[in-house]
Amino acid sequence: MFDIKAVSCEQSEKIQAVIDGKTKPLGALGALETLAKQIAKIQLTASAFEAPKHQQNKLQLSAPHLTIFAGDHGVAREGVSIAPSEVTSQMVANFARGGAAINVFSQQLGWQLNIVDAGILVPVVSPSVKNQRLGDITQPINQQAAMTQAQVEQGFIYAKQHIAELNTSGCNIIAFGEMGIGNTTIASAIMAALMAIPASEAVGRGTGVSDEIVLKKQQVVEQALALHHENLNDAESILRCLGGFEVVQITAAMLAAAENGMLIIVDGFICTAAAMLAIEFNAKAKDYMIFAHCSGEQGHEKMLAWLDVKPLLNLGLRLGEGTGAALALPIIQAAVAFYNDMASFADAEVTDVT
Repeated sequence: MFDIKAVSCEQSEKIQAVIDGKTKPLGALGALETLAKQIAKIQLTASAFEAPKHQQNKLQLSAPHLTIFAGDHGVAREGVSIAPSEVTSQMVANFARGGAAINVFSQQLGWQLNIVDAGILVPVVSPSVKNQRLGDITQPINQQAAMTQAQVEQGFIYAKQHIAELNTSGCNIIAFGEMGIGNTTIASAIMAALMAIPASEAVGRGTGVSDEIVLKKQQVVEQALALHHENLNDAESILRCLGGFEVVQITAAMLAAAENGMLIIVDGFICTAAAMLAIEFNAKAKDYMIFAHCSGEQGHEKMLAWLDVKPLLNLGLRLGEGTGAALALPIIQAAVAFYNDMASFADAEVTDVT
């Protein structure tokens, strides 16, 4: 379903030479240099280095979009959260009115915000909310599969269409956020299934629940892993058995974004679970991903270590909504700006100290 082009390493040496030739000591811009090189490998072809220097292609960040996918989870009925499922719809309404943290950050930093109802209990009627509903709520994962195969497949279709629309409009950098009461439990189950670790190592406090609720979450995840054990052989089955309507569409949207050569900014715990699944579907997708931050959720650092990636930020965030991804944009812009506009030693007539 997704034809993702492998990111070429053919221009790596030329890209590194451009970075090393800037008026700075080697490696002095740290992670910004790694980030610039990653973006350059995605965006620049051999022709970019064959043209006269003043005509050479530059890195581009065009029309940054951040999409929040919202979905409700049957597992919330098991008492795994401090909030009832109704809060999902209430927060979607808050997004639509512009009152949430992600609205503030998007407006401040230049993201165009999209809100997608992937399947919530109470639909929010607003021109700001896009209908990509797969149902009202998933089934409790500790009792049966979260959704049907048909729902998974429809989620992939919706997500692919959404990304195609954004890409056609000129967007080449996309971030994702999520809203769904109970979805840290879902992400923990996905993490445990993919990494083959016990529930106790995957389950955290989510929005800040008590020790009692943490134990309940662990029990629910253990029950779900035992119930679906024979079916957790591939990413699609894991999505069907353990996923959520929003997680399905984020996973597919990441794959579609990679297929279109877009930069994918990965947010926190839930979005990283989706990224792990996307990489299981197609390992080439990982090269298009920039991991924005390490959240305060206890399992997220383990996820990032398992993926062998380094996040740009570590602010102790655990809000979701895509807030960490949103805050990473100025850093990504800085990496692009220094690559494009910083003078070389030769241009500036500065003695090369490298």
